[in-house]
Amino acid sequence: MSENKMKAVVLGDSGVEIAEVDVPEINASQVLVKVAACSVNRSDLLTTQGHNYGHVGGEKKVMGASFTGNVVAIGDDVEGISIGDKVAATGAAGWAEYAASNWRRVNPVPSSGVDLIEAAALSSGVVIMHDAIVTNGHFESGQTILIQGASSGVGIIAMQMGKYLGASLVIGTSTNAERRGRLAQFGADMSLDSRDEDWVDRVLEATDGNGVDLLVDQVSGYTANQNMSATKVHGRIINVGRLGGDKGEFDFNKHAERRLTYIGTTGRTRSPAEHAEVFRLAREGVWDGVGRGAFRMPIDSTFDLSEAQAALDRMAEDKHFGRIMLTVGA
Repeated sequence: MSENKMKAVVLGDSGVEIAEVDVPEINASQVLVKVAACSVNRSDLLTTQGHNYGHVGGEKKVMGASFTGNVVAIGDDVEGISIGDKVAATGAAGWAEYAASNWRRVNPVPSSGVDLIEAAALSSGVVIMHDAIVTNGHFESGQTILIQGASSGVGIIAMQMGKYLGASLVIGTSTNAERRGRLAQFGADMSLDSRDEDWVDRVLEATDGNGVDLLVDQVSGYTANQNMSATKVHGRIINVGRLGGDKGEFDFNKHAERRLTYIGTTGRTRSPAEHAEVFRLAREGVWDGVGRGAFRMPIDSTFDLSEAQAALDRMAEDKHFGRIMLTVGA
């Protein structure tokens, strides 16, 4: 392989495959990272199924986004990052031997206690959930929080973030009994099944009839009206994911009567400046907790970059708990 070429996972006509593509050329505001590990996200699976969540690198669509590794080149405008630094980054085309990221979307990997695989498993979830819970959810110490879809990777982070920020009660939901039984290990004071008819009643019972202050919804679909019933008057619902369906019934009277703030959030429509601000706020607000062990992520399984299809198959089975990871090289 020539010096300016690398191996990457690309999306071809018949699915993902390993291809030889150009090493990214960085601009003045980017860093180039020799990738060590990258996470497999549901959006990656959706990309292979025809959804427009993919990332383009060179002439071929290179998969992935979040990755960790060592910085090997920096642009002229980059600040606070040096060649050789271990970093956790988000950018386009992360499933490759080398990947580029805007320096404002890069966090340092703590010098102790977190390896590059764990940092890759944690990084995007910490950023996403700080944005949902703190920036959009205006969560404060002593309040109560419910995480719909708590057994997902970002849901596991959300429960721990609730505890880290001083929640008086953390409730997590999962429709899978085995996964639900593990939520307490990651911060849940109460674990519920959103398919149970009485789950809202149990939330109200645990909150003196009021409902939770903040509900982070990664399910949507069939839960929309129940979510409103489980959230206190003047409470907040942050819509992060739609694992239970993109559409559903919505009781506008209930929304008005409970005077709820309902906020939708996604990274897919953000500008580069907005992404940079999300990273800055997370870095200043909670990133030091990563180094102190406040956030943990179970690694469900690890695959070599060449085994990307097997990793996606594992995701499609929907039997994993925690992150599915890809490693790159030795």
